[in-house]
Amino acid sequence: MSETPAQNLEAHQRRFRPYPEYKDSGVEWLGEIPGHWGMTPLKRIASIRYGLGEPPRQLTDGLPFIRATNVVKGRIVDHEMQFVDPKEVPWNRNPVLRADDIIVVRSGAYTGDSARIPAEYEGAIAGYDMVVRSRRDWARFLAWTLLSRYVLESQVELESMRAAQPHLNAEELGSVLLLLPPDSEQRAIAAFLDRETARIDALVAKKERLCELLQEKRTALITRAVTKGLDPNVPMKDSGVEWLGEIPAHWDAARMWRVSSATSGGTPTKEEHGYWNGGIPWVSPKDMKRRFIDSSEDTITERALTETAIKLIAPPVVLIVVRGMILAHTFPVAITTVPVTINQDMKALSFRHGVEPPFAVWLFEGVGKGILGAVVEEAAHGTRVIRMDRWRMVVASIPPKGEQRAITAFLDCETAKLDALVAKVRDAIDRLKELRTALISAAVTGKIDVREKVA
Repeated sequence: MSETPAQNLEAHQRRFRPYPEYKDSGVEWLGEIPGHWGMTPLKRIASIRYGLGEPPRQLTDGLPFIRATNVVKGRIVDHEMQFVDPKEVPWNRNPVLRADDIIVVRSGAYTGDSARIPAEYEGAIAGYDMVVRSRRDWARFLAWTLLSRYVLESQVELESMRAAQPHLNAEELGSVLLLLPPDSEQRAIAAFLDRETARIDALVAKKERLCELLQEKRTALITRAVTKGLDPNVPMKDSGVEWLGEIPAHWDAARMWRVSSATSGGTPTKEEHGYWNGGIPWVSPKDMKRRFIDSSEDTITERALTETAIKLIAPPVVLIVVRGMILAHTFPVAITTVPVTINQDMKALSFRHGVEPPFAVWLFEGVGKGILGAVVEEAAHGTRVIRMDRWRMVVASIPPKGEQRAITAFLDCETAKLDALVAKVRDAIDRLKELRTALISAAVTGKIDVREKVA
């Protein structure tokens, strides 16, 4: 039986002693703090300013423009990094970032997340978010403190949720109450957290890479089974399709129009009362996160069926997403186990000529990337759309019924094993991340004394 995050933290904390003396902080949710520590609002020890609301003109080789998307739990990441023209920067607004400045996200789902600016991003331009600059050499300790639970959950979250959308302004951030140890302890705590979180992050990175390898193995397993079969010694033939390659000689290579038909969906008129919250599943792309569909987030009524053109589709049919939730490497696909209706971004595929829906689901998952390259195009605003006229011409590899069932049973079993391994690794990742968060909070609130560990 695996340890819970709380048990994991307790085991970790047994490595450390508490401080010899504590005092009441006077703050109910904070409790006791080390007897020689002080307390202060952030605005007394740091300046806070806003970055630029709109980015200047972008260049491929300009100055880095740090936005909320580049701030991830204490780190600046280069994912979707923008670069701006120095000639277009309004320098009078003090947008330049120094090493050890701290970016704090001011709105959206990640409000309050923050990261200290490393030396390699000195001279970058601050985007929409807030910039905290310590008035003394406290930046490293301050950066860890702003990531702690007593700041994020007990203060920032309460402030940011007062508006309809999460939002934090400079006055609210400046009022955040901080614990302040002596300078030497700040340096010790920062050094300790630099070291310990780096170890945890390295473990997380290894486990995330293991997840990627297991997912790659899963994809390769599916692809081989649905295109080559389970017998490695069977004679092969050319499918006539470049991305499909060779298939077993006794298999059929059939175009989609010959083996399937598609049913479209729609949305009941929203203004009409009595169409929604009934007992009939109305499947949309947001429901396509599992293999078997027996329910949906939204439902419609019998009245919607009788008064609109929406059809009730008997199971089993294969559902695919034809608009929106389509990436270059994924093919959202599922099979129904109950009668459903679908929205306009979906298609329901019924099969004939000996093609069984459970096999078709595995087929599309295995060769989805090849199919997408042939049938997906960009529509308005970057939306990806499956062209059904092209879809009809897609060639699929179709084994005899007996082999379809054998392949389906094989993949059901083997992917379940891999999925269980991935789930176990992801659980370990979650526990490590929880330990990281708890360790930061314990160190910056004085629940553990790390001075000897650093020495």
